[in-house]
Amino acid sequence: MPVSDDQPHTRTRLPVGEQSVYQQQQTGRQGRPLRTLLAVLVVVLLLVVAVSIANRDKPDPKAGGRTGSADRATPAAPAPATTAPTGQLPVATSSNGIGVGHPHTSQGAQSAAANYAVALGSEEMFRADTRATLLGTVADQSALPALKARLDAAFGPEQLAGFGLDDKGRPAKGLTFVSRTVPVGTKLTNQADTATVVQVWCTGLLGLAGQGSTQPVSENWFTLTLTMRWTGSDWKLTDFARTSGPAPVPGDQQAATAEEITGAVQDFGGFRYAR
Repeated sequence: MPVSDDQPHTRTRLPVGEQSVYQQQQTGRQGRPLRTLLAVLVVVLLLVVAVSIANRDKPDPKAGGRTGSADRATPAAPAPATTAPTGQLPVATSSNGIGVGHPHTSQGAQSAAANYAVALGSEEMFRADTRATLLGTVADQSALPALKARLDAAFGPEQLAGFGLDDKGRPAKGLTFVSRTVPVGTKLTNQADTATVVQVWCTGLLGLAGQGSTQPVSENWFTLTLTMRWTGSDWKLTDFARTSGPAPVPGDQQAATAEEITGAVQDFGGFRYAR
């Protein structure tokens, strides 16, 4: 009997196992091209990443073995500062315990000034006989009489008494007199054979070590300005001046006892050659 067009149509779905081969092929073709394209893109992307990682640290042959990364480049070594310690050997000769025969160079002038600063600030300067010997070693002969007169007046009996010394420059029994100058740095301010000027920044120890001292050993900072001339074989002193400082901020250290200072002064010898 014919079916009326007014009646609803029905669709029968067969189980998967009973579907025709044609129906299965039609269903499988719908998503396969897109999935295949995505898979190919993922594989290509992974290969690119792997090659990039493998070649990242390889040296560039055009760059002479250097890597192309700017942050991996070796920085250039900084130029040495003008205040850096020098490496020249010290003078090979000495006279009266003071280095002599400094070279006719700017460094030689600074070395001479540093060594002469040590001598001018030593304990020997407080005694007339040793002072004359030191001056005869470091001073230019033309300037020696004026320098000797000036320093003899600076270390007269009244001045010595202010340091706790007798008129011969000797401390009281049981006490040890300390006067040491330690150059911290030098600066050449003018270089000429006739009037080379060098400033020496120094720290020093001065005072009497021992029980009952009224002049305990203290630290001080000062700058010596030494004027020298070239004599043909060495730099020699013609004039000097002293100014206070510059002094750094004192460190947070407990002051040593009189016994500790006395022991240090007696156990640790000073230096004649400074630079």
